[in-house]
Amino acid sequence: MTTTRATAPAMELKGVSVSFGSVKALQDIDIKVYPGEVHCLLGDNGAGKSTLIKVLSGVHRPTEGEILVDGRPVTFRGPRDAQECGVATVFQDLGMISLMSISRNFFLGRELTKSRLPFSRMDKERQDQVARQAMADIGIDVRDPTQAVGTLSGGERQSVAIARAIHFGARVIILDEPTSALGVHQAAMVLKFIIEARMRGLAVVFISHNIHHAYPVGDTFTLLNRGRNRGTYAKSEISREEVIAIMSGGEDLRAVEAEIEQLLASIANRNVSVPAA
Repeated sequence: MTTTRATAPAMELKGVSVSFGSVKALQDIDIKVYPGEVHCLLGDNGAGKSTLIKVLSGVHRPTEGEILVDGRPVTFRGPRDAQECGVATVFQDLGMISLMSISRNFFLGRELTKSRLPFSRMDKERQDQVARQAMADIGIDVRDPTQAVGTLSGGERQSVAIARAIHFGARVIILDEPTSALGVHQAAMVLKFIIEARMRGLAVVFISHNIHHAYPVGDTFTLLNRGRNRGTYAKSEISREEVIAIMSGGEDLRAVEAEIEQLLASIANRNVSVPAA
């Protein structure tokens, strides 16, 4: 298991459980996320990742346990409360409007204005300048901030969302399957910006089922299986193969492999027993 650190966690979950009626989606989850760390939350489908994302982002409140930010207990009544505490979530759907420009999406809900009494209007020129510079600061070269965000590739849209979170003061960035459905080049682009965020001292929570994307950039790994924490490990303590075995349920995977071998053997025996015409 991971060793105790000198610095305080940027965000922590203590004994968090979430129930929906008689169904426990999460059971007694303990997680610590530190500044300047990529903490990967890994699990297969049904492991509890989606519920955990909603707890971290303020969509769901824990049934039991508590959330701490910078060592202080907090209660998120909604996503806005999480954002005000410096916790930004980049969901899979990104919450962007395809027909709007990059800069309009960058400032969506936080538009810059300029006034000429008695009127005020949106300062599009300033927004374009700020959005371009904010993305350049983490290595994103925007050709034209006025182009529709829908014309960008999936990796570029993810990068815009990460730059937006950093610009608006996030200290903890939660990434929901950021490389899902991306090609190799686009996934590599997103992983590059995850490393850039870590180097800026942010705490990054990388939620994924893809160990091949998470392992190269991760510092710490929490493995979820059926709503439970199956262990938290520093990278030096666990190999990629061990992560895969725990994620898949180990014994469950071996049981499936045994069933497949039996099925293949029965098919082979059936073919042998059929007489030639």
